[in-house]
Amino acid sequence: MSEIRINKKTLRIVLSNVLKMKIKCAEYQTKSLHGGTLGDVRLVTGLAETAGGEFLPYKIVLKIQKKWERFADPDSWRREYDLYKSGLGAFFSDTLRWPECYHLEMNEKETKLKIWMEYIDGITGLDLTPDMYEKAAYELGCFQGKLYAIQPDVLKNLTNLSKPENAKLFYLHYRGWDKVYNYIRSNDCPLPDYFCKKLIEIDENETEVWSRIEKLPIIFNHRDFWITNIFYTDDKIVLIDWDTTGWGYLGEDIASLIADEADVPNMVRNYQRCIPAYYKGFSEYVDLSHVTDHCIYELIFVLFGYRLCEWYLYAGSEDERKLHFDTMQKICEMEDIK
Repeated sequence: MSEIRINKKTLRIVLSNVLKMKIKCAEYQTKSLHGGTLGDVRLVTGLAETAGGEFLPYKIVLKIQKKWERFADPDSWRREYDLYKSGLGAFFSDTLRWPECYHLEMNEKETKLKIWMEYIDGITGLDLTPDMYEKAAYELGCFQGKLYAIQPDVLKNLTNLSKPENAKLFYLHYRGWDKVYNYIRSNDCPLPDYFCKKLIEIDENETEVWSRIEKLPIIFNHRDFWITNIFYTDDKIVLIDWDTTGWGYLGEDIASLIADEADVPNMVRNYQRCIPAYYKGFSEYVDLSHVTDHCIYELIFVLFGYRLCEWYLYAGSEDERKLHFDTMQKICEMEDIK
């Protein structure tokens, strides 16, 4: 991706906030970061000259987002901007937080925004260990439990949050693709037999399955809680990419942590460890003794069942296809884990 032009006055304002001192001028270079498929995410580095003539190195992230519409969630493109402006950051802890925001810009006419934020350097993606998964699940539980207990005005006043019914809408959306729907029902379908049977069983008992899920508490969810958005650094968790955030069911994020392009060899272990860790964290603020059915196994199927079949069907290589097949097989192995 080509170099972008940055307003020098804006850069001085940002760096003054970053370095906590007045910046006279600064040079910069930008580099495209991984991700950013729905926005332009850049690492911005260089030297900043202070008013006293000192030159200081810096490293920050610039996220540029233009308006676009996500299925069933048209305002998600600006949600992270709205959340940073809301003051939600005050409710994070020392052990779970989002990147610090240094400056926000919104061009209403062009429907484009810019978020200048902290660069996070830590362990992420497939380098996360089962211990780190468990840590992330526990810390998320604490954070969500605290918000559920406090019910802060900042959440009550936010009008741009995704809705609880989005989970069901996405399930119906993916189920509605005839090619994938018919594929798992075909006689020559190569996918794990039990996985297909379970997905078909959920389809046939949709009303009963969703009635159990909808008994779960509705909480503030990240809704994109997967390994590339989780950074482990100094025994702390930092979460990035908050644009799908909103109201959802208890445990949605843990279903994502376990099944969304996850660490396949450790999936069963992560399932065994992350659910109790999450509930332990949440229960430090809220009594969950009335929740006797966490439904995370069902949430994995409704959120990722048809998506995994689609990814397998349209995989670009045999290795990729095997990865999705193995993921489905591991999900089957979770069936009897209590």
